[in-house]
Amino acid sequence: GALLALNKPPGLPILGHSGDLSLDALLPALRQRLGLPAELHVVKAPAREYSGLVLLSSCYHTTKKLQQFFTDARWRGQYPATYRAITMGVPAEVEGEISTGLSWQQQGDRAMVVPVPAPGRRSLARKDVKSTLTRYRVLSAAGGCGLLQLQPRTAFPEQLQVHLTLLLCPALGDHRHSSRVGRVLGVPFFLTPESAPARTQVLDEELLSRLRLSPRQLHHLPLHIHLQELVLP
Repeated sequence: GALLALNKPPGLPILGHSGDLSLDALLPALRQRLGLPAELHVVKAPAREYSGLVLLSSCYHTTKKLQQFFTDARWRGQYPATYRAITMGVPAEVEGEISTGLSWQQQGDRAMVVPVPAPGRRSLARKDVKSTLTRYRVLSAAGGCGLLQLQPRTAFPEQLQVHLTLLLCPALGDHRHSSRVGRVLGVPFFLTPESAPARTQVLDEELLSRLRLSPRQLHHLPLHIHLQELVLP
């Protein structure tokens, strides 16, 4: 009917400035190529850094109805979006939930998303901090890496990356938050954002060899978080 699903590569933004490559800028050409009579609208899409499902609609009312469904689903405690991630390290528990406050914090000339473990009522009421929750399950593990299923109940920028670092298992290709997981004698621990500025993710030589990457190529490694499934009404 009115719905169209695409598989987005990592690094492609949904919206962009005039002249920039973005999904929104590609929609007119896509509509023409498919011979659709009406404009395409973005119903649901993963963040720029993620890969995976993009849901489009050629019907304005369908778009609004589905967007409202996704908003209502979060209030009802449902998990309509399922992601998969490859992580550096494997969580101690096979499944569980990560719950924390998240907020934006200025660090030098850039803003970073940081966890706030015990946010106060006032900060939540002022919306300086948002309570966030993600359900996870380990699907597979090999070579010190894990394949995790992630189901966010809330929506906040970079929520999944931060939650994975709190599990001490940052996502492969996370060059913003993985530096917050340090190691002493092979045991991981969490570093405060102030003491661990963002940098290119560090991988051991064995994993670099398996990925066929040199240390110089590491900054090109994309974030391995993928929107795999959307449940529709």
